[in-house]
Amino acid sequence: MRMRNKYRKSTTLRCNAGSRCSLPVLVWTLVGFLLMLHLYTLISQNSIPNKDIRNGISQNPLLRELEEVEEENLQMPPPRKRSPRAAKRKPKKATTLIDEFLDESSQIRHIFFPSIKMAVDPMKDAGNDSLYYYPGRIWLDTEGNPIQAHGGGILYDERSGTYYWYGEYKDGPTYHAHKKGAARVDVIGVGCYSSKDLWTWKNEGIVLAAEEENETHDLHKSNVLERPKVIYNDNTKKYVMWMHIDDTNYTKASIGVAISDSPTGPFDYLYSKRPHGFDSRDMTIFKDDDGVAYLIYSSEDNSELHVGPLDRDYLNVTPVVRRILVGQHREAPALFKHDGTYYMITSGCTGWAPNEALAHAAESIMGPWETMGNPCIGGNKIFRQTTFFAQSTFVLPLPGFKGSFIFMADRWNPADLRDSRYVWLPMTVGGAADQPFDYSFGFPLWSRVSIYWHKRWRLPGRGSG
Repeated sequence: MRMRNKYRKSTTLRCNAGSRCSLPVLVWTLVGFLLMLHLYTLISQNSIPNKDIRNGISQNPLLRELEEVEEENLQMPPPRKRSPRAAKRKPKKATTLIDEFLDESSQIRHIFFPSIKMAVDPMKDAGNDSLYYYPGRIWLDTEGNPIQAHGGGILYDERSGTYYWYGEYKDGPTYHAHKKGAARVDVIGVGCYSSKDLWTWKNEGIVLAAEEENETHDLHKSNVLERPKVIYNDNTKKYVMWMHIDDTNYTKASIGVAISDSPTGPFDYLYSKRPHGFDSRDMTIFKDDDGVAYLIYSSEDNSELHVGPLDRDYLNVTPVVRRILVGQHREAPALFKHDGTYYMITSGCTGWAPNEALAHAAESIMGPWETMGNPCIGGNKIFRQTTFFAQSTFVLPLPGFKGSFIFMADRWNPADLRDSRYVWLPMTVGGAADQPFDYSFGFPLWSRVSIYWHKRWRLPGRGSG
């Protein structure tokens, strides 16, 4: 028999007009009120910047054209004929568009890798073709040669008003060092191109060259040099290059550092190391508004990213490091900043095969970072799921157009890496994010990142097309 404890205090409270209220209900009501108050405060603090972003993008006629979504009606080619005996011996599995992309004998390969006849040649193109980007086409420099600046980034030199594009110079034959090795090109060096308009690029030569003789050198042609990025140090007046340094089997997993007095080099190679004692593969560097620079790199076998500030000279990391996107297996980070918020585009880890990009955001570059979903818009479903058959490498802000950027990516050609293409597309930051946090019901308060697919586009304010 259950006995009532006459000494137990009541868990209800007397409310208005003598009614009785449950204590848990009252507590949750108070919690809900506080959450709503906090949400209102945050929205109020961010309402002005977001309003400016929406007005700057949606109402600016120069930008409206870039936000128009273009679709792609990409069809699978008819299956190749096989003899009944071959089909019985080894039934053919279903082929995907990614398989077709990776197959150098595909019937639709020209869609992904248009021929040299369709190359963008700034020295010959005139009239309606002038200043237009064609993602995926061969892009020629002022000398009529294909630009070799893969996995690269851009430095804007304020003193000369010039853009410098640095990247991997892959103008060599593609081969496999051994049966299970990845496709590779011998290290040639870091190429540099200069431009005033971001469309016409002059070849400034190889600013960091490979080492031909010394097999123990990091830059020996048998090793790996990837994703070079250059920033300017206002304190030392030096141009500093950071890059991914590795051996043929990707076991060295280090960063390399070089320095120069000029943006066009030559750069003097200093050393390589594993930053903070961790393995480092795909990486980038980011210079913040206050002059502090940061290294961001894939680590722990690409299962997470690490971020940490560089020292005052940008020649080494400091002991401070944070692990971000733990367990998410992301690489190819491309960072940028807008209205005090840090954003990052990353790729999945599928080797040379394309995969889905994700956008991330944080109030502090040291984290925590939140994942906001796939930023790609237009094309078709497979285009969006493969980052338009490309991989992120850099994000360049557009001066004079708040919330507008150029998203730079590489369309890798593992059958012939020197023929890998560049996919530059307009990107905007504005409007509400449309995907909730991974771990809760809430939506991020920062703005959505959108990368728009275009077969043909040009920067706003470059005349009428």
